[in-house]
Amino acid sequence: VQLQASGGGRAQAGGYLRVSCVVSGRTFEIITMGWFRQTPEKEREFVAAITWVGGSPYYADSVKGRFTVSRDRAENTVLLQMNALKPEDTAVYYCAADTSLEGRVISEKSYDYWGQGTEVTVSS
Repeated sequence: VQLQASGGGRAQAGGYLRVSCVVSGRTFEIITMGWFRQTPEKEREFVAAITWVGGSPYYADSVKGRFTVSRDRAENTVLLQMNALKPEDTAVYYCAADTSLEGRVISEKSYDYWGQGTEVTVSS
């Protein structure tokens, strides 16, 4: 499974951005797609996830109500729409694929494949 993240960029606080992740390869093995983010000061943290077949979303409390995760299986794409952005949302965002159904969706250790990351910067 290969993941290619794109989008992101810069926005003002209160604004919006969208990051996307195109998935290729053995997509039929995917159980859950996740989004994580990381800054130099913090460990990588869970942002959101969605089950590949059922489309059930999961969100970190810090983004609930502001971010929306979705997937288009026909296009093999996962989207993270980020609204009402805050400066603390500034990070490098990574998409990840879980193909083994081991562990929890919020744990980065549960994911087997990772994209290269895309940068999001929110200014106040």
